[in-house]
Amino acid sequence: MYNKFILDLHTHTLASGHAYGTIREMAQAAAENGLKLLGISEHAPGLPGTVDPFYYCNLPVIPRSLYGVEMMFGSEINVLAGGKLSLEEEWLGKLDYGIVGIHNTCYENAGREKNTDNLIGCMRHPKIHFVSHPDDDHMPLNYERLVPAAKENGVALEVNNSSFLKPEGFRLNYRENYRTMLALCRQYEVPVIVDSDAHDPSAVGILDEARQFLQGQDFPEKLILNVDIDRVKQFIAKGV
Repeated sequence: MYNKFILDLHTHTLASGHAYGTIREMAQAAAENGLKLLGISEHAPGLPGTVDPFYYCNLPVIPRSLYGVEMMFGSEINVLAGGKLSLEEEWLGKLDYGIVGIHNTCYENAGREKNTDNLIGCMRHPKIHFVSHPDDDHMPLNYERLVPAAKENGVALEVNNSSFLKPEGFRLNYRENYRTMLALCRQYEVPVIVDSDAHDPSAVGILDEARQFLQGQDFPEKLILNVDIDRVKQFIAKGV
């Protein structure tokens, strides 16, 4: 059995345009579910209704502790064609951390190898620390290339709890893809992070399905960032 998962860094508030809680409602839910660290990561430009990048300028006004939960503020940034990020450099510097992921609202499937090229190109940016839901064969990836690139760039790959809760086929072949990815993460000693991808307070810190899946793969706890706040902070600071 793993130690308790005490952090969740991939969550969205109503500012993202299709989520339904405020920052304080999300933090209260985190406290109720025993989290010690909560990250709010609003969608960057590319998804309908999300924040204007100016939003990120004023993050310092938000308390760094709410309901006894330490707060961090990042963004889930989109992969664009050519391996570009959907958030400009001036705004990236306002973030505690960056998550990058492929979303079909602003990215057209270019095939397994080109998708992988574009994602790796985004992972090279020093402000990118995590890859969101790299599990969907609607936008297939080459894990034999992705995992070593994550190692090289100091990026952790996400096991997204919401993938296990969505209707079958929403993220295509996610279980098989996670099996492949995790085997390679073990081989290359690449850390993973488990996130809720919560779009409502009721989902904050709910990581049980992903946790059970990791246990079923006998994945080593030493490669799971969720059990140690100091380690995840060091990872964000240094990418190691």
